[in-house]
Amino acid sequence: MDSSTPVQRQWRILIALMHRRQGQTVKELSQEFEVNTRTILRDLNTLRQAGFPLSERVSDFGRKHWRLAEGGPRAPIHFTWPEAVSLYLGRQFLDPLAGTYFWKSAQTAFTKIQSMLGEAALSQLEKVSRHFFQTIPGRPDYSGKAEVIDRLMQAVEEHRIAFVAYQSERATEPVSLEMYPYGIAYHKGALYLVAWSRDHDSIRHFKIDRVSGVDIQQLQFTPDPDFSLEKHFANSFGVFRSEAPAQPALQRIRIRFAPTVARYVQEKIWHPSQQLKKESDGSVTLEMHLENTQELKSWIQSFGPKATVLEPKSLKTEIIDDLKKTLESYERLQTTQREAN
Repeated sequence: MDSSTPVQRQWRILIALMHRRQGQTVKELSQEFEVNTRTILRDLNTLRQAGFPLSERVSDFGRKHWRLAEGGPRAPIHFTWPEAVSLYLGRQFLDPLAGTYFWKSAQTAFTKIQSMLGEAALSQLEKVSRHFFQTIPGRPDYSGKAEVIDRLMQAVEEHRIAFVAYQSERATEPVSLEMYPYGIAYHKGALYLVAWSRDHDSIRHFKIDRVSGVDIQQLQFTPDPDFSLEKHFANSFGVFRSEAPAQPALQRIRIRFAPTVARYVQEKIWHPSQQLKKESDGSVTLEMHLENTQELKSWIQSFGPKATVLEPKSLKTEIIDDLKKTLESYERLQTTQREAN
């Protein structure tokens, strides 16, 4: 028996029809969502009354398939000129997602805005757009990942178990992992799948750049009703989290930033738990509470000598060790170069 609410089920039905261009029968939907056919018919009619372009198509043997029409009437969406101009000028900020279904749909929307604005207005906007530039060093390329991302989103939305071909950073070839996909996170221009992995017996993060194939199963899983991506990342600094099965304890982090970077640090929200304290010498102390410091350590080191860890002692020791190893590496390089000369 399906335990989702009517609204949740209707959304999942809509997603299912989006992914199945040929449509589905009421009986197929009834079996998939484990409710009777009368409930499915009510859901379909509710969606149609809400304005979604659902239609029935009679196939072989007189079977009726419900499908989401690509054409047909749409609810009118009107933009004011400032809204249309703002959306059009901001289109470049979606470029990191090229190849994903977000990007493809956005391109269609921008095409419609182009026809609305006209050639003269577009010519003027192109001049303005040259004054906006986005730097994206190390940007992932998802142009060849459209099918992978689409199938992962289908598995997430329909709560489908999936076998994912994944090649980790240290692996020489991909392996097939059984996953229960929970969602997708976007971090520093890259996409990460958040999924419970049977092989690891825990929720892990998998970089989508390293996914080469997705085999969606008919079998569904029941997601944890208390899980949400927001809560999942609440105590993280980025996408790295502790891989221990048990819930790790929160660590109190305190970092002092030199006066030369104090303003930069104060201008941003680095973490929901952060507290900033201005010091008398112009420096600023940042305090926050995290479960894992793996990604935080790299961020601190990016400030060089302008950031000093005050707490915890373990993090301070790790950074000191890293700095010693870096210095040793440069000293060995200098020695090698001197000997070569």
